[in-house]
Amino acid sequence: MTGKDDITPITNGSGNDLQAIAARIRGQLVQMSHKARTPHLGSSLSCTDVVTAAYWNVLQIDPTRPSDPNRDRFILSKGHAATTLYTALSFKGFFPQSTLDTYNKEGGRLQEHPGPGCAPGVEAATGSLGHGLSIGIGMALAARIQGRRYKVFALLSDGECNEGSVWEAAMFAGSQKLDSLCVVVDYNKWQATGRSNEVLALSPLRSKWDAFGWHTHEIDGHDIDSITAAMKTVPNSDGRPTAIIANTVKGKGVSFMEDDNNWHYRIPTKEEVETAFRELGLQ
Repeated sequence: MTGKDDITPITNGSGNDLQAIAARIRGQLVQMSHKARTPHLGSSLSCTDVVTAAYWNVLQIDPTRPSDPNRDRFILSKGHAATTLYTALSFKGFFPQSTLDTYNKEGGRLQEHPGPGCAPGVEAATGSLGHGLSIGIGMALAARIQGRRYKVFALLSDGECNEGSVWEAAMFAGSQKLDSLCVVVDYNKWQATGRSNEVLALSPLRSKWDAFGWHTHEIDGHDIDSITAAMKTVPNSDGRPTAIIANTVKGKGVSFMEDDNNWHYRIPTKEEVETAFRELGLQ
């Protein structure tokens, strides 16, 4: 598998169709981590199904018009999962899939964390955690002021919710009733140095967002149909922003990586790449 074969966009897909695309994205992520010698593979794998549901089932976007002022916005606030975003954008046709081979190479467009304007479809430079939601709030406010109807989605990590800036932004969005705004928290229960709920008292996470004035859902973050249904509630009928707590597994899809925090930094060997491909049904 090289990741260069064309992926035909599927509209309103579900079940095996999008599961197959998610598996191909996961294979590409494993391969890119191996080739570029970059970490954060576990974090990229955990949010793959959320990104797949968003780009194939939810976002109103046109790869041929990436700057359309009426497009929906997707912000990867957890910028360390950049390979997931890059691969989805490439598979959707925002840029040639051969561009993925330039990831993290000198002179290449695709950096380890998304840079400003690095590729069509990348909405913001992220990776310094705690900023993506505030960026999304600015976009949602701009839509209200300009009378546009686009929606804004921000994908956060659970460890990112340690940041005070996240909760300041959450209070503001709730008070302003930004119902075109949706946060998805990739709740894989790990961060760099340990379990999320041991590093800080993150739980009960859904109740925190609810208390800040958000319309909240808690779902299986690997069930593409459930993710799609929750994201399609935006804007909701009660005028509140939406928070989706997506329960996920770090390293999802590759058995020896699942729920193993060593894969926050480990790089897969050639043999591990081959094993992962077999498990994902790509060989």
